[in-house]
Amino acid sequence: MTLLVISPDYASHLLPLATLATEWKRRGERVVVATGPSTAHIVASFGFEHVELSLGRGSNPGVIRAKQQVAAESDSLLGFFAATRDGMVPTLTYQAEQRLTDLMWQPVEKAREVQRIVAEVAPTAIIVDHLAYSARLGLETAGAHYADIVLGHPSALPVGGEVYGFPPAWPAAFAPDAGDLAVLRELCERVSAHFTQEWNAAAAQLAPTLPPVSDAFATHGPVVLYNYPAPLADARREDSLPPHAYLGSALRDEAADAQVDAWLETAGDFVYVSFGSFLSVRDDVLRVVADGIRQAGFTAAIATGSTPPEALGELPPGWLVRDYLPQVRLLGRAAATVNHGGNNSVTESAANGVPMIVLPFSTDQFAGAAAIEQMGAGVSFDPNRVTADEIAEALATLVADGATPVLKQISAAEREKPGPARAFTALS
Repeated sequence: MTLLVISPDYASHLLPLATLATEWKRRGERVVVATGPSTAHIVASFGFEHVELSLGRGSNPGVIRAKQQVAAESDSLLGFFAATRDGMVPTLTYQAEQRLTDLMWQPVEKAREVQRIVAEVAPTAIIVDHLAYSARLGLETAGAHYADIVLGHPSALPVGGEVYGFPPAWPAAFAPDAGDLAVLRELCERVSAHFTQEWNAAAAQLAPTLPPVSDAFATHGPVVLYNYPAPLADARREDSLPPHAYLGSALRDEAADAQVDAWLETAGDFVYVSFGSFLSVRDDVLRVVADGIRQAGFTAAIATGSTPPEALGELPPGWLVRDYLPQVRLLGRAAATVNHGGNNSVTESAANGVPMIVLPFSTDQFAGAAAIEQMGAGVSFDPNRVTADEIAEALATLVADGATPVLKQISAAEREKPGPARAFTALS
């Protein structure tokens, strides 16, 4: 048997997909990963075969910096970073306006490239990132059977009356103006209609006899797998979902790190902080978080990403601060975490039973933060308004309370059957 994994050239997407594939490797199966050159080192670290496939104009080997991207992608990233400082609606508006170039890059060319790779690899199973639309277009028009992996809050695949890019829920800390939300929804509807036209035009070149789709954002593969814990999912959406399974999390094995392992021996109760590959650029928010941790008297492990450590102020002795840290390894011992609501951060924290402070900036992070708040897995604040006092108070409460019932339920389910095993079962 051969598993083909198709991923954009982004570490945050490839890492969970590659981790899911480890179950095939454990069973002695061949694994081939089609992704771009920037993440080839990640493919090699898992011991998989690599086939080069670039699905977008940008890339991210682990820590993303705008100046390292091509000019158009750099400008887009800088615009996005600026929008996050203006708040929820401006950020979502900016992302909606950028969406066509973000999601369907060279659709016909890339779809045919995917079809060629499938023909050459001859896989018996395929898993693909749901947001790799050009790749899924190739699979759909070729009639391939594949598993569609939704890496994010489940609303990344809209159902019912949902519109892609418009959060179905948001945390209590956000109270956007109703008029602004109406304008945002209308924009997202226009973008969806335009994107669907582009999808159908490309599909017509690839498979002229296929009927057009009514909403390209709502298309999905024959098998839908949510990289998300079922207890955090909104039960009200279940009847509208396609046949699916929740994987929980894709907890990867990380290589030993002498500095981290030595630090863990004396760290005691510590707070793990990461804003992921992109949003670590918000040094102002990271500084507030660091101030709050100092104020609460906890030790910290902070992955600063593109923020220089000196931007955090004077660091107390005993803190672990680097641009990149082994997140899964640290979450296995953390007392609490502060993150941006990204899929890897949320699922890996929940799988380890770690309570969260979530500071959402964009996309499905708002719906994810709302779910964490509503299900009792943590609290959420507006990153542009949160204070060090609020961070300190919330951390003191989270650490004192420890894992909540829903977090205990999620971590127990992960131990019983990890995400990779669930993925293998779903495709068997």
